[in-house]
Amino acid sequence: MQLSKLLACNVLCGLLLATAAHAETEKAGVVVKASPLPAAFSLPGAGAAYRVVYLSTDGLTQKGLVQATEEVILPKEKPPAGGWPVVAWEHGTVGVSEKCTPSLHPYTERNRTYLEAWMKRGFAVVAPDYQGLGISGQTHAYLNTRVEAYSVLDGLRAAESAYPLQNKVMLVGQSQGGGAAVASASFAPTYAPDINILGTVATGVPYITPELMETLLHKARSNQPDGGYDPLVVYSLYIAAGLAAHDSSFNPQDVFTEKAMSAYHAAGHSCVNEMMALAGKEGLNANNSLKPDFEKVLMPAFKAMAYPTLKFAQPLFVGTGTADKDVPPLMQYGLVKAACAAGTIVQAHTYEGLNHGQTVNASLPDSAVFTSALLEGKPVASTCHAFLNWLSAQ
Repeated sequence: MQLSKLLACNVLCGLLLATAAHAETEKAGVVVKASPLPAAFSLPGAGAAYRVVYLSTDGLTQKGLVQATEEVILPKEKPPAGGWPVVAWEHGTVGVSEKCTPSLHPYTERNRTYLEAWMKRGFAVVAPDYQGLGISGQTHAYLNTRVEAYSVLDGLRAAESAYPLQNKVMLVGQSQGGGAAVASASFAPTYAPDINILGTVATGVPYITPELMETLLHKARSNQPDGGYDPLVVYSLYIAAGLAAHDSSFNPQDVFTEKAMSAYHAAGHSCVNEMMALAGKEGLNANNSLKPDFEKVLMPAFKAMAYPTLKFAQPLFVGTGTADKDVPPLMQYGLVKAACAAGTIVQAHTYEGLNHGQTVNASLPDSAVFTSALLEGKPVASTCHAFLNWLSAQ
């Protein structure tokens, strides 16, 4: 009798231990596998670099787990005591299909220069791809802030658990990635309070409200010459493609004109440079591509672009090129105004005559001062009052 009880206990205890071990590995922020990153996909002067598959909470359903991918790139020097502080690099628009995944391609010259500068400041780079990119059979829900934030925050957890990294994080992004950086800061207090965020640096950052949408549409439709090309149409195509993949009721013919339908069908499998070239060739703009009430049909996607809060405990840096046509300055200034009104310490910088891409590296000297202060625990001065005065005078 005693022997049978002992055997039964051994079996039961083994099952319980196995279940507990499985539960520990089946949670958000756990590394599934990692492999060396090809040198061509890394950064100049970097040390070890990896492509990592990890688990993240499904940002669409807010429950269950999905696999996501990222790069972890370490400086070649010996890590400081406690590990390297981290730049969470949040990439701009690439597309919505697996083939557009950043970790499957080399960095552009602009981004290589930008991230190399951050590594020279003493940071390791963790670069999530966002849910829907990097894993076969998935489609990215473009500009969905929860999807972006969960991917980034769980990617940081995974990287910090496996590599010599310090829990000191700068959230840094451009364009879509600027929005993802702001989203990560916004969701972190409730979703990932364990991540020690020092501050956020965002350039070319999108921000949508109904009022801004109405103003931007009016400008786009009144200022766009017939046959002229508007890059905002490409982003609308990607928003629609991402929505269609996750909403069976979506009908693209309720959003796009016949002229834009071929571009819509291409958006689900074409990366951003290809889409920009196609839209330019077809001369797509708001007047000839979007139906009058398109924003009502895309409203579920627009709502998913909202930030749950713009009141951050950590400072926010926003860099805007005054000649930005991809994310109009009006959107970026709207974000600054809202964050200032919420009580966040904001440093807003404008770069006269620079476009969407040029602003990235032009902002480096200003973000260096901002970041050094945060690393040294020094206060960062807000420019809210001066910026709002400047804006009212424009």
